[in-house]
Amino acid sequence: MLRRLFPHPWLTVVLIICWVMLMNDVSPGNLLLGAVLGCVISFRVAEGLWLRPVRFVRPWLLVRLAWRVVVDIIVANVEVALLVLGPTKRLRPAFIEVPLDSTHEIALTLLVSVVSLSPGTLCAELSDDRTQLCVHVLDLDDEAELIALIKSRYEGPLMEIFAC
Repeated sequence: MLRRLFPHPWLTVVLIICWVMLMNDVSPGNLLLGAVLGCVISFRVAEGLWLRPVRFVRPWLLVRLAWRVVVDIIVANVEVALLVLGPTKRLRPAFIEVPLDSTHEIALTLLVSVVSLSPGTLCAELSDDRTQLCVHVLDLDDEAELIALIKSRYEGPLMEIFAC
């Protein structure tokens, strides 16, 4: 019964938090309005958006992955700053194709986001069959090493988190 009223409880909670932050007011009336909007949106609108139910097999790995991504972003910021401030002749930009093992829509979305958030890399395209990810790299040393790094640091943990 409760599952039918709240098909996506986490989405409802996130929408309530976003509403309160947008309104910059934590009054009871604003919380109630946020709750009503969150429930209606998650019940009516988002029901057609979910392609597959989101099921976390190892949710604690998500915290570890988030920490790893934050550290990687900080390190990449420093590396890119040093590259950009130095002579541009030593930059070796390239496009690489990363073969994907994951088929879960949310895991692929997070993988594309993580790779694009890291300075120095940008996802240019996900193939139509979702088996290849085209990544632009600002400075490429070794293509095989970068592919292995993306697969082991990001795709592997995402596959464990979402049971792909």
